[in-house]
Amino acid sequence: MGKPIIGITMGDAAGVGPEVIVKALHHDEVYDICRPVVIGDLKMLKRAAGQIQAQIKMNKVSDAQECHFEKGEIHCLDLNLLPEDLRAGEESPEAGNAAFQYVRKAIELAQEGQLQAICTAPLNKAALHKGGHRYPGHTEILADLTGTTDYSMMLSSPKLKVIHLTTHLGLLEAIQSITPERTYKVIRLAYETLIRAGHENPKIAVCGINPHAGENGLFGNGEEQKQLIPGIKQAADEGIEVSGPHPADTLFYRAVRGDFDIVIACYHDQGHIPIKVLGLEEGVNITVGLNGGIIRTSVDHGTAFDIAGQNKADERSMLAALKSAAELAPKK
Repeated sequence: MGKPIIGITMGDAAGVGPEVIVKALHHDEVYDICRPVVIGDLKMLKRAAGQIQAQIKMNKVSDAQECHFEKGEIHCLDLNLLPEDLRAGEESPEAGNAAFQYVRKAIELAQEGQLQAICTAPLNKAALHKGGHRYPGHTEILADLTGTTDYSMMLSSPKLKVIHLTTHLGLLEAIQSITPERTYKVIRLAYETLIRAGHENPKIAVCGINPHAGENGLFGNGEEQKQLIPGIKQAADEGIEVSGPHPADTLFYRAVRGDFDIVIACYHDQGHIPIKVLGLEEGVNITVGLNGGIIRTSVDHGTAFDIAGQNKADERSMLAALKSAAELAPKK
């Protein structure tokens, strides 16, 4: 397989999505690692290009097979859903519905094998709801439309990858929701994701829940022994190179040093803080475990309505998301 075809969904076009897409695809390096096609509204891309004075050719296509992926050109699968006078920086049901339809189309194309990964520009939850789609965000849309129940959030930066047992839960609820079954499933998700991306034998490390990973029962109430270790052992018995639970205060340093390919964090902040300390601009949010092996990466920022249409948006997170999509796209 050659360079992966990556579908870039435009997100909420009243935000900075069109701008960061055009700016990112102005970098020749993107075309060295992947073949990008935008799923959105061509008129919004053209408007963004005019606002930032980007000299770049825009091509309207009806499917990914029509694209020739030349540097200096943007291919857009134009769904033509938005009015010409869509106001930047304002919530609207039209933009919310369109953001949903872009993702729906990208999933359809990925399921058909036309895309090897999906990269999403941000949507606005309030606008999404106004458009008739009652989801908390991208992850839930992707899970619903692919019929997926077991998935996880993965964060990636150039020096560190982290996948989570739990995400948007209060700390007490998060700890209570960790089970040996969930631990095992997330270890397998990490393993399968990295294997598809070309890692021959990924090294996986699991964080402890308590300080010093419980220190053999000195701290906590035996959470490591009851909730983590049985899942770790099950995965190890299947031949996966997984270890832990390790003390979290040294594990991330060891992973950045190169001892491990990915770390399994027990709760939101345990995994997010080290990634963000390494650099907000380089962090990428990834959904793994979607049915069909679909990889989805995302920018690590919102729609930024306050600066939309002003040529102030920074494209570095979109570049990082595209690089991660290319890295994690199936290689076979």
